[in-house]
Amino acid sequence: MKILVLNSGSSSLKYQVIDTQTGEMLVKGYYERIGQPGAFLTHKVNGEKHKFEYPAKNHEKAIQFVIERLTSESYGVFKSLEELDAIGHRVVHGGEKFKDAVLITDEVIQGIKENENLAPLHNPAAILGIEACKKIIPDKPMVAVFDTAFHQSIPKERYIYPIPYEYYEKYHIRKYGFHGTSHKYVANRASEIIGEDIKNLKIVTCHLGQGASICAIKKGESVETSMGLTPLGGIPMGTRSGDLDPSVATFLMKKENLNADEMENILNKESGVYGMSMVSVDFRDIEAEALAGGKHAKLALDAYHYAIAGYIAKCAVAMGGMDVLVFTAGVGEKSPFSRSEICKQLGVFGVDISGKLNLVRGEEAEISSEESKVKVYVIPTNEELMIARETEKIIGKE
Repeated sequence: MKILVLNSGSSSLKYQVIDTQTGEMLVKGYYERIGQPGAFLTHKVNGEKHKFEYPAKNHEKAIQFVIERLTSESYGVFKSLEELDAIGHRVVHGGEKFKDAVLITDEVIQGIKENENLAPLHNPAAILGIEACKKIIPDKPMVAVFDTAFHQSIPKERYIYPIPYEYYEKYHIRKYGFHGTSHKYVANRASEIIGEDIKNLKIVTCHLGQGASICAIKKGESVETSMGLTPLGGIPMGTRSGDLDPSVATFLMKKENLNADEMENILNKESGVYGMSMVSVDFRDIEAEALAGGKHAKLALDAYHYAIAGYIAKCAVAMGGMDVLVFTAGVGEKSPFSRSEICKQLGVFGVDISGKLNLVRGEEAEISSEESKVKVYVIPTNEELMIARETEKIIGKE
């Protein structure tokens, strides 16, 4: 099948066309500043990058412009839209309602809207993309693939929060977890590389980028993860705090006279490794500063690496051991330094990596030493391919 994968932001649109038979990405693009002055599209096909300045006033106009590029003689991959089999939409939050990818219907759209309060920045944007496609190409089946769905297998005692139970019943406040398509993809890829049925493996996957989460995967199912009700929880990230004493927030709100929105902005956009280092939101800059002797940068990375190692340990406890450790996403794929610092703290689990093999950046590779009791891999994530495969699976059932 040829699947169009869409990831709609509030003012952006990322897309790829993937041939699920070969796994090949045929085209990719990124529309920025939708609804704003200076909107433009970057469209990459046949190894060539093209930039189009087109003032798309909304997602419908943007998607219409993208479709015209996909079917054009100069920039396209389709002679006509009849060659497009389906559309897969990334949706961040499925709440408790959606435990797997689903064919999009009016009822599903309503369900996504009902979860908007759990992902106010992401779910409304996904709806914009879905409704735009309904108008432009109404005859194409569409599938919603949820970041949270993979984690619906986590046992209740691990996702429930220690607050009055009535808030779970009233507002569905619980741990949900995110990056599900990424964790699922790299775990399955690791089992393929090893040549072992994933149901026989205990895998910890580390999606380390600007947003970051850790996941324990036992018998192919998520049994623990670091992110919580929202993508703010878990380990420290680029600008997000991760877990902390809840009183930190209320203390600062009282001392600085902050309202809830202001406090949330600090925790999401001014904290994490950036907040501790006072250097940059880019991990490469922080790493360079730390290696040059910057005390704040070193402190930030030390705290970051310790938190990750600690959560990997928690995941090992959740599974009763660990067979495989996988690093993925921007930092996970491209920072030998961070991988080394994290793995140094995991010797108690038998983790040992090769300094030479660990020099890899952005490529699929095993980096564990011959002495390591745990296989350690770098596996570039491919969430779009995972979404395309999930879409194909759902369409095939219809």
